[in-house]
Amino acid sequence: MIAQQYKEMLKAKSVIRQLSEFATARGKEIGYENVFDYSLGNPSVPAPQAFTDKMIELLKNENPIDIHGYSPSLGIPEVKEKIASSLNKRFGMNYTGNHIFPTAGAAGAISHALRAVTVPGDEVLTFAPFFPEYHPYIDLSGASLKVVPANTETFQINFEAFQEMLTNKVTAVLINSPNNPSGIVYSEETIQKLAEVLKAKEKEYGHDIFILSDEPYREIAFDGKKVPYVSNYYDNTLSCYSFSKSLSLPGERIGYVAVNPACTDAEYIVPMCGQISRGIGHNCPASIIQLAVAEVLDQTADLSVYERNMNLLYDELKALGFTVVRPGGTFYIFPKALEEHSIAFCEKAKKYDLILVPGDSFGCPGYFRMAYCIDTEKVERSLTALRKFVETEYR
Repeated sequence: MIAQQYKEMLKAKSVIRQLSEFATARGKEIGYENVFDYSLGNPSVPAPQAFTDKMIELLKNENPIDIHGYSPSLGIPEVKEKIASSLNKRFGMNYTGNHIFPTAGAAGAISHALRAVTVPGDEVLTFAPFFPEYHPYIDLSGASLKVVPANTETFQINFEAFQEMLTNKVTAVLINSPNNPSGIVYSEETIQKLAEVLKAKEKEYGHDIFILSDEPYREIAFDGKKVPYVSNYYDNTLSCYSFSKSLSLPGERIGYVAVNPACTDAEYIVPMCGQISRGIGHNCPASIIQLAVAEVLDQTADLSVYERNMNLLYDELKALGFTVVRPGGTFYIFPKALEEHSIAFCEKAKKYDLILVPGDSFGCPGYFRMAYCIDTEKVERSLTALRKFVETEYR
């Protein structure tokens, strides 16, 4: 018999992927340039030229055995040292290469970090709105994901609900700032309060509670905002990073776990991640990608387009009467729909070739997400369709 658990999952495919496929099919009918596809968070700017140049240099000049061979199971040592040095310089940390575990993107980082600090039966808390794939990452590990209801006024942490749900069974808290889908950056005050609550509960319960900090949008911040680096505030933090957004490399599947040197059993966690890889078959990313990324750690793609797009959409949504919290980063905005049921709202938007993602799967029914990682020219043209949609359906 085949595994029924995975067979059942086929009935609940990713809403985001389904909408992206619909947009692609619609584009074949009317031209994709005429479909205002806000479904998929796929970076829309090219990777830095320095990354491409380094790839070419490696391919031309290095020994093929070295650049195409297996990397060590815990990652290439010199790459790990460079990542540690970059983080130390930027955030005042004291990582060494032994605290860094290269992974296949942030998804791989979360999958390893989670298994290092939980066992089947443990509970992991996260905060709505949240990335829907957290459910398979966590639930299929044997742990259980519990979602704290959103504070929809600000999308900062709903501490009242959080403290009610923070029971003795919780061994990890998964946070995402800047946040997908809301675009909100958790304030320093929020992170400090989260750290205080967890320290008190660790003492009360007599066991560690880890923060798994999902940070792929760390470099995409607006209005001069500073994104607090969570490990500066809480020792038991594992940072889960991806270069997919900062360097526009989602297809290269490259990221890492950074283990706070001050956390419990810090010296064991990276070697444990190597053993976890043996169990889930999620081994180190490609050697050549590790080597190339190590040369551009402190660079980014040109991320300014995302702030331009955000301002265009935010201003228009506000003018049309939407309730929307201004994003502090990412390339997402998360307005409240103009009717109670966001699925119905997003279905109506399709008639105007606007592809919007209902907020239900993000843990916030009644809201919708727009991923504005598209050309600014297309965002500008979409505003006419958005106005027509609102005027026709809701005026």
